[in-house]
Amino acid sequence: MGTVADVRPATLPLADGRQGAAVRLHPLMTGTCMSPPGMADSQGRLKNLGIGVPKEEWIRVPFVTFLVEHPVIGPIMIDTGMHPSVAVDPRGNLGWAGPLVFKDLELDTRDAAPAQLRARGIEPASVKFVLLTHMHLDHVSATSEFAGATFVVSDLEWEAANAWNGVLDGYVKKQFNHAIDFRLLDFTSDATDSFATFGRGIDLFGDGSIHAVATPGHSAGHVSYVLRLEGGEALVAGDALTTMQTLHGDATPWRAHDMHNFKRSVREIQLYEKETPGAVIIPGHDFEFFQALKPVY
Repeated sequence: MGTVADVRPATLPLADGRQGAAVRLHPLMTGTCMSPPGMADSQGRLKNLGIGVPKEEWIRVPFVTFLVEHPVIGPIMIDTGMHPSVAVDPRGNLGWAGPLVFKDLELDTRDAAPAQLRARGIEPASVKFVLLTHMHLDHVSATSEFAGATFVVSDLEWEAANAWNGVLDGYVKKQFNHAIDFRLLDFTSDATDSFATFGRGIDLFGDGSIHAVATPGHSAGHVSYVLRLEGGEALVAGDALTTMQTLHGDATPWRAHDMHNFKRSVREIQLYEKETPGAVIIPGHDFEFFQALKPVY
């Protein structure tokens, strides 16, 4: 099946920012599920699948997205969170495997990003850009809710998501196969430079407000985002960090596209934390950490 999306290399900067601009970050939780602890910390083949693990030892996993408010460009999303339809028909959006992977889903249509944006007085149609960490089914579920936005993703991730075996790697093409503008980041292009402790980074708006940094491993073309805030910086790590134990302990998830690259990306983030005191580092699926986050940065 081909794609109906308009897919082109990104022309950088994506839009004209404002030199020295700082953004505001609003973390949003769009639902949760239960997962064997091996999702975050590998415990052996059978236990990773939950076999022989008492249900009381399973962990709650959040599905997250982020509203970023840029003073010139306006509202931007990082990932999309869960589509509102998942609350009533999980298989319709997540595919046949989704409900098997995501046990005990807890979400409501009011949890979805569009409803949370409207509660803040922001219409989803006003979102200019959606910056994707990667395209796994729990990160692009609500793509169709932002059909007027330009979606930004790495070229390697787009290739992996559209490969013939993509469904086996966690991609559900019907989630993003819409008439949407996709712009692909090439981390080998002249627009790429090192940024902070990351070997490959791209200043998306030319004003230093948001840098995309290559953090492959969890998926082929995973990207994290460094945001300049009024009072410091934030790193939206996506699934380059499953939980904070990935960063501060020795927890390694049981599955990654490339475990060597995953560990290398973690080391870059560890060095970033060391060299950027006070930076807010946000992992992809740490329920307790996410609950404790401030509502606005």
